[in-house]
Formats: sequence, C-alpha cells, structure tokens
Amino acid sequence: MTTYVDASSKARRTAGVIPLHGEEGFIGMRKAGQLTAQALDILVDYVEAGVPTSTIDRVAYEFARDNGAIPATIFYKGYRHSLCTSINHVVCHGIPDERPLREGDIVNIDLTLIVDGWYGDSSRMYPVGEISRKAERLIEVTYEGLEAGIAAAKPGNTTGDIGAAIQAVAEGERMSVVRDFVGHGVGRLFHDEPNILHFGVPGTGVPLKPGMIFTIEPMINLGRPHVKILSDGWTAVTRDRTLSSQAEHSIGITETGCEIFTLSPGGLFNPLAARAA
Repeated sequence: MTTYVDASSKARRTAGVIPLHGEEGFIGMRKAGQLTAQALDILVDYVEAGVPTSTIDRVAYEFARDNGAIPATIFYKGYRHSLCTSINHVVCHGIPDERPLREGDIVNIDLTLIVDGWYGDSSRMYPVGEISRKAERLIEVTYEGLEAGIAAAKPGNTTGDIGAAIQAVAEGERMSVVRDFVGHGVGRLFHDEPNILHFGVPGTGVPLKPGMIFTIEPMINLGRPHVKILSDGWTAVTRDRTLSSQAEHSIGITETGCEIFTLSPGGLFNPLAARAA
C-alpha cells in the first residue's frame, strides 16, 4: 500500500512513502528548475561539431558556480562530472570526455542543479548541425511522448496513465520505450518516491495527488528497448546500436493538473521546434 506524507516530515527516501509538498516546495522547485533550464539554454551555443563534451561539462559547472548552485551529479556515487552527455546510441548517463562532437550527432544533455537544497532535474536533445530524418523523427516522437505523459499527470489519474500515454505514442510509431530507467520523485532529494515508468496500463500504479513532485523522462529507441551498461559502470547503450533519445521535465501535481518547473526561458527545450520558429 502506498503511503503519502507531508514532505516536511520526511527527511529521506523511504520505499512506498511519497512526500506531498506545499507551496514552499513548489517555490523551491520553480527556482531550481528555472536555473537548470537556463543553463541548458546556454549550452545550445556549445553543441557544435568539433566541440568536446568535456567543454560542455565545464561550461555547465561554471554557470552553476557563478549562480550559487551545485551540480547534483558531481561525486554522486563516484560520478565526477556536472552533467551527462549521451550521444546517438547512448541511452543515458554518457560521460563527458575529450572526443569532439560530429556533424549529424544527436546528444541528450541531462543536468540537475541544486539551488537552496532543491533539485531541478531536466534533460533535452541537441542536434549537431544537420541530422538525418530518422534522427529527427525519433526526437519528435520523444517530445510527443513526454507531452502525452505530462498531459496525463493530474489528480484522479495514476502513474500508469502517464506510462501508458507515453508508450502509446512511441509504439504507435514503431519505436520502443526503454524499461530499465524510470522517472522519479524529486525535491529535496535527488531521487525519491514515486518511480515513474514510461510504459504501463491505464488506471494502474500510484494515484496522483496534489503536492507530488517528480520527473517524467522517457527514453525512446528507434529499435528494440533493450540496453546494456558499459564497463565504466555508467554509460547505457542500445543493445542493437540503434539511436536513442530522451527528454525530461520536473513537474508538480496541482489541484487541476500539473506545473512544469523546467520550462526553457528561451523556448529552446524542443530543438526542432526552436529551429522551425
């Protein structure tokens, strides 16, 4: 049975115990989410052919430092970077390095900034120059899936409704939803309850209540959903080497729907829509 508690009385993650946040939590998440989104906007200018992902990592670190924030991933379980850069067939948790980006790459950048103790978590896709039509369509479907999941995130629905909405979009385009990684509660903890699956059956899972705060972050593959972890212990790749894409927002359930905390200030969250504007 799922238990809901006032977030102020819950200091650490407890399995099956979901914190419900009041206005203080929403204010904190707005601030953290907006700074994270601002940082991801700034990185648009650095995602170019010839630029190593280590440069992108450095820019994010300097932005966080200059704005009184802390990248949540630095030293998290031994990780040593400010963000993750997942290129082409890398599903998630790609590690920044000195290899330059190449024309036609697609890159997911996943960044979480801690602001006044609140974790703003978001990721988005970045095309490097001109990309293939199949890469474009994969990104389009990923964003459509995220939008469908967010539309289902409202009181009276369940976490299963979110997953089912995303799964219907992806599989309707003959793509697949990664099962190995999920969205999660967020707030004063990096990873909290509930887990948000990006596939599922409508009406199942945890009932959504006002005050719940979590991420929705579908990972969509052009091929099969299976992944494997490389020897570095972090990098997850598609087993069939097909392209993968991800998009992520942090949201809070309200009385009438949900609030997105990580909206792009510059309207740059969806790179293909931004290019067309």
